[in-house]
Amino acid sequence: MYSFGYYTGRSGAAFAPAGEEIMAEDTFAFIIHPIHIKQDVARKYPLLGKILTEGQINFFSRFFPPVYLSEVTGIVSAATGRELRGWLIACPFTPPTMMSVPVETAYKKIVACGHMAEELGARILGLGAYTSVVGDAGRTIADRLELPVTTGDSYTITMAVAALRKAADEMGITMKDATVAVVGATGAIGKTCATMLARECGQLVLVGRREDAVQGVREMCEGLGAQVSSSTDMRAIYPADLILTVTSAVHTVIEPRHLKPGAVVCDVARPRDVSKQVAAERDDVLVIEGGMIEIPGPVDFHFNFGFPPRMAYACMAETMALALEGRYEDYTIGKEISEAQAREIGTIADRHGFKLAGFRSFEAEVSPESIAAVRERAAQNRKQWSPVNVP
Repeated sequence: MYSFGYYTGRSGAAFAPAGEEIMAEDTFAFIIHPIHIKQDVARKYPLLGKILTEGQINFFSRFFPPVYLSEVTGIVSAATGRELRGWLIACPFTPPTMMSVPVETAYKKIVACGHMAEELGARILGLGAYTSVVGDAGRTIADRLELPVTTGDSYTITMAVAALRKAADEMGITMKDATVAVVGATGAIGKTCATMLARECGQLVLVGRREDAVQGVREMCEGLGAQVSSSTDMRAIYPADLILTVTSAVHTVIEPRHLKPGAVVCDVARPRDVSKQVAAERDDVLVIEGGMIEIPGPVDFHFNFGFPPRMAYACMAETMALALEGRYEDYTIGKEISEAQAREIGTIADRHGFKLAGFRSFEAEVSPESIAAVRERAAQNRKQWSPVNVP
């Protein structure tokens, strides 16, 4: 991608004098959409977020075009020193809208976001939140766009498992002896997380909505090391020391009654799977958000999407890491993600300086002191706690 002069236009093309060959600029775009509906809309449109109800936002979101949010600057590879430039684009659909409209309607809206990314000069597009799971998990979107596409789910898998390991260590839980549950085990992320965790833990509990599907994942995990069981009943997670949850549910699925004292929950889902009641009622369990990544370089997103400075979702970080690596190709698309692919993007991201950030829970930092308090309270409550009448 070469031309003349010293101007960099909207296309993102780098220009140089005649006869002087230069490298194309590394660029990406990432699509997000409202999750906490009123709060997220207010980040871009404060007045609309204040005066409209969630129902009104859900309705009107069907008619909004893609929204340009910001330019992202300051991402620098720790390995090569190359700088990355990108853009955040909002698909105006909310989760209830995304899941209720015909899939073709959702495809058209996401593809329109992709066309905006192409016009901006992006060389790879990341699909965030529900834009990554709608329909065939990115395949149709990739087919309809010129630029390559990734859902970011491979790095999400790698860092979710890494976060669970780290949280287990902080809580004094030994992985090889632990009972680990995966909720949403039949999804693209959950299935690969399950096979990875089956190699590391003592017992593995798989929970999914459909009996035949969760049995299929159970068969995949058997023989990898852990004793494996499966269920469609959320009560099955009660014995678990560690829980990784990654459903595509619109509403929460894990309530206070589902967790034993001292349990650790890594919630990878957006919208979250863990009810706010857990934070309000259970000071003896540790809930962390999965996949918060520290980005290399003095990154500035020029938009507040709810994370601390220099932090991003793992799916967003995968898009950035691929661009820094020069892997401008469809990467994570479809509903089958191999462990090898998850490990490969982990290696790529490590090389460029991406790393797991500190824990957060319900938009708040989790301090070492708060983890110590959870451990102490759990030790006290284990003395009299029993799973009686767990509905």
